[in-house]
Formats: sequence, C-alpha cells, structure tokens
Amino acid sequence: MNPNAINIKDLYQIKALSDPRFSPDGDAVVYVQTVMDEEKDDYLSYLFCLDTRTGKTAQWTFGEEKVSSPRWSPDGGRIAFISNRSGSSQLYVMNRDGGEAEQVTNTPRGISNPVWSPCGTKVVCVIRLEKGESLHDNNEEKEDKIKPFVASSMKYKSDDRGFHDGRYAQLVSIDLEQKEMKRLTDDEHDYALHAWHGSHIAYSADFEENKDFSFTSALYLFDMEKMESKRVSEEQGYYGGASFSYDGSYLAYIGHNREYENATQNKIYLYNMKSGISMPLIEAMDLPAGDYLNSDSIQGASQSGIVWSKDNESLYFIASDRGNTILYYAHIEGAVYPALFEEEQHIYGFDFHSEGQRAVLAMSKPEEPGELYTLHVPTGKIEKMTDVNGGWLNDRQVSTPEMFMVDGRDGVPLQGWIMKPVDFIEGKKYPLIVEIHGGPHTMYGNTFFQEMQLLAGEGYGVLYMNPRGSHGYGQAFVDAVRGDYGGGDYRDIMDAVDYVLDGNKWIDESRLGITGGSYGGFMTNWIISHSDRFKAAVTQRSISNWISFYGVSDIGYYFSEWQMKCELHDIETLWKHSPLAYVKNIQTPLLILHSEKDYRCPIEQAEQLYIALKRDGKQSRFVRFPESNHNLSRTGKPSLREARLQEILDWFEEYL
Repeated sequence: MNPNAINIKDLYQIKALSDPRFSPDGDAVVYVQTVMDEEKDDYLSYLFCLDTRTGKTAQWTFGEEKVSSPRWSPDGGRIAFISNRSGSSQLYVMNRDGGEAEQVTNTPRGISNPVWSPCGTKVVCVIRLEKGESLHDNNEEKEDKIKPFVASSMKYKSDDRGFHDGRYAQLVSIDLEQKEMKRLTDDEHDYALHAWHGSHIAYSADFEENKDFSFTSALYLFDMEKMESKRVSEEQGYYGGASFSYDGSYLAYIGHNREYENATQNKIYLYNMKSGISMPLIEAMDLPAGDYLNSDSIQGASQSGIVWSKDNESLYFIASDRGNTILYYAHIEGAVYPALFEEEQHIYGFDFHSEGQRAVLAMSKPEEPGELYTLHVPTGKIEKMTDVNGGWLNDRQVSTPEMFMVDGRDGVPLQGWIMKPVDFIEGKKYPLIVEIHGGPHTMYGNTFFQEMQLLAGEGYGVLYMNPRGSHGYGQAFVDAVRGDYGGGDYRDIMDAVDYVLDGNKWIDESRLGITGGSYGGFMTNWIISHSDRFKAAVTQRSISNWISFYGVSDIGYYFSEWQMKCELHDIETLWKHSPLAYVKNIQTPLLILHSEKDYRCPIEQAEQLYIALKRDGKQSRFVRFPESNHNLSRTGKPSLREARLQEILDWFEEYL
C-alpha cells in the first residue's frame, strides 16, 4: 500500500459538514460538523457559524455531544437546535451574539425537528409519545426483570428503532417564554412536521387504522387557531417536504402517488392556499426530486426539501440526475432548469437567500468530502467557503474516477466509473473490484467514497456503475428492475465489466473481485452463483432467500410483493430469484459480513447462505457485527466500521 493513500484510520480524519442554514439577513450560515471520535468510539457533532462577509468560521458548541437541526428564529437573533449533551436529545436555544445555549426542554423522550412559529415565541417539535402520556412523566419500567414482547401488527419492528414500543411521533408546541409544552396531537399515528406559516402548520401522516396494509402519507394543514386539520394532497400516495411561500399564497411539497410503488420518482406539487387546488409543477422533468446518491462519508445530512425565493413565484430543490445531484430552479408557471451544473457534484444540503440571490451548498466531489460553497445564482459564480478536509487530504494521494457510458445488450445506456489504483504504473497488471450499490433505487455517482478510495490505495482498480433500478435516469429505468431481479440488472453489471475489461488492458482478468451491500449483497450472491468470473467476493447485509425474507424483514411482506411482483404463496417465483437456490454453483470464495441487529435484511439471510456453503465444502467466512443494524457501513460504531473495512481488505488480499 502507498503510505500516502487513503487508509482505514482516515475515517477519523473526515469532517462531515451538513444542514447549512442562512441567517435571515444573509450575513451568516450556521451548520453542523460531525467527526468520528476514536477514543469515545462514537460520533460527535458541533454547531459552527460561517460569516459570509469575511469567510471566517466560528465554533459555537463544544464538549462531548451530538447536535442537529439548527434553525434561525424569524428575526435572526436566536438559533434553536437539538443536542444530547444532557443525556437525551433536547431543545436548546442560543443567542446569535454569543453566550451559553439555554436548555428549553427536559423530557424523558428525545425531541426532533424544531420549527419556529412566525412570531418567534414558540417552537413546534416532534416527540415520540404513547397515547395519553404526559410530557413530563417517565413511564420507563424500573424493574430489572425482562418481559416478553407482544406483537399484534405486522409492522412491529423497524431497522432504525428496533421493536415497536407503543409510542408515536407526536406534534408538541413549546412556548419559549413560559417554558411550557403542549401536545397538539394525542393519538396512535406518526406525524412528520414540515413548516409553519401564519396559523397553519404543514405536516404529513397516515390516518389509516390498519397500517399493515397502508403505505401512504398524506399532507395536511393544521390550523392553530381552530385546532383542526385539512387535507392538502388528494391522491393516495406519499407526500412531505412541504414549504410555504413567503406570503403564504402557496404550499410546495414533494411526493408521488405510488404508481410504481417504492420505485416511483418523487415529483413536486404546488398547492394554492386560496383555491385549495394542487397541481404538479415539474411534469416534464423525468428525474426524481431529492438526493439518492450513495456515500459513506456524509453524516447528519437531511433532505433540504424546497426553498422559496421571496418573489413568491420561484423555488429551489435538489434532483438526482445521472450520477450527480443538482440544484434546480422552478417557477410556479412551470419553467424548470438547473441553477448549477458542474460535471461532478453531489449537493446533499442547501439553503437560498433571496435578497442576495445566493445559495449555500453542502457539496462533495469524487476527490473531496463535503465542503460548503456559495453560489451566486444569476451569474453561476461559485466560491468555496470551507476547507475543513483540505489539511489531511493534502497529504493523501487519491484516485480520480473516470466516467464511461456503455450500451447494455438491449440498447439501454448505462453509466459507470472506473478508478485506477493510486500507484498505477503503465504496463502493469492490477486486480479489479466491482462495487454494487444497495436500494436498488439509489445511485452511485460523483461523490467522495472512502471505501472505494481505500481499495484504490491498496492497489485495486474499482468499478462501480448504475444498473437498471437505479435512480437518476428516468422513471422507466428505475422501474425496470421490479419483477426481474437477477435478470436485466445482472446483465447490466456484466456488460459494464466486459466494457472496462476490453478498454483497460491494465486489468488482470484472472483477479476480479466483487462486493456490495443490501441489494448489492443480493447481486453479489446472485452473480457468483451464475458466473465463475470472480476470484473473490464479499457479500454484506445481503438477501439470499426471498421466501424467508418475506416474513423476517421489517419491510419483507410488502417489499417482496412490490419488487418480486408476487405474494408468499408463489413460492416458485420467490425461490427462482433466491441466490440460495443456486448455492451449489458457487465456486468463488465468499466473505459474509452481517450485523446482528439488522432488521432490514436480518442475519438469518447470512446464516442460511453460510451453512449451505460450508455444507458443500465451499470456501467461506462469516463475520457477525454486534449491536449494529443495516447501516453499519455508514453510521455504525466507528470501531466496527474499522473492523468491517479490515475484513474486506484481508479477504481480497488473500484471494486476489
């Protein structure tokens, strides 16, 4: 390995910037900086403020804490944010001019997503509560005895929260002057909070009683004066990300009506507050609103949604577009076009200041973790405002991905990237590792990916591409994988492999490796059970058996029906698409990595595959990561992220 290449310990060097927010006067941007702390084996995050006039930054919070969701008061004099410095996530408010942040809440339940009232005297938040539960009571059991968990619904667990505890995301109003909290909702439904204008709060919720078979989230307006709600979205779909125009005439929001189930592209809609009519705004744009780009180096990012201009006629949003995420401009009359387009960009957070016609962008590039940039929208002039990762990166050599396009065997254009080893020498042969993304409805593209840079630094070429099913290439492309797992998507990946082998003679065809997680783990399993081309493979948080997946995954029974297009009684189809059915064909040495508390792709999927391989005398190793869920590679405990990467390196070193 080149001593100047990216290494595993660089996980602790990356400073992840997220959630930039302009002050109302445009003179400052507050944002979050997250780091991985090796000694604490945890993530720490802090508030920083960037002076847009001088370009200087100042750290506003310190200590061992995690902060999130910084939000300016309407007058710009205060910032509300969430911190766990007291042991649980609570609401804090600090003055812009300095001083210690004041803890506003002290509830047994954590708080999230603060939204200021227009008058600046209240904040509405989300707290997980039982029906009828007081905001101040701590009903946690004090007994040491364990109790059985009783499930009475199909959606009784989730990968992020574990088993359902009887609590729901409820809306709570907090009076900052009186330090009083009031429940606005008290029921057994989850509420997603969006925006507040005048007397109206925009939120999303699913009020169906039988949620086991309900997969919608409608948009509503809650009238604080009348204490009643009105539905905004008429279609049966999934809607959210709502934002009021400055004068309150319009409410723009993001969503879709599930025409293609979870493969449906997000669109933008415009609700006229006076007429009560909603209209689609970007019908001609065959791209999804939102950021679907994969990265392992971004922390604390939240969807920026829609940001209005003060002209009350134009707005900005992010869309995923052929390996990039792009800031788009839209007008209420229907015009839509990119506000900024560079060849390589991953915008994962932004804000817009109307008077200055400036946008602040949290943006990553293939050779650079996220930094903050400002964009002067009328001229397209962009300026880099931070360089928090420049110091350590200056001492590193990185590989520059080269984009390519290839026609699949059925004529479908495919986009991919090839990375040469960091120490590339012309005329020398190198092994190649193919990386496959999860989802499948996400995408690879122009962002910094520490794992891929690590592999390139270890002397491997790296290939990654977007097979059918990926976002960023239109509705037909993202829907094409449903009902065809292991079909067209398999051919797309193999076509990309053939293309790069033909055009890059430095690749040693006898030393090909392959890896991927989640859907990428499924495809890894599928490919090595249908091809002997790969000398080594690493499957991560994978699916091996669609029959058992149906009942054990937190999303299994409906995800399987949406993606496989068949129900449980169709055992033949589910088994036909299961890599476990072809395990006797596997000759490739396989490393299996899986998290113990992965409820999305439960560990039994790995257990079945491992035992079947070992029973047949195949070369395999099974590594189980404790106290980790499906997101180990992105947000897992730092020491376990290190261990995961080391296992991958060791396996490929042994077999490639």
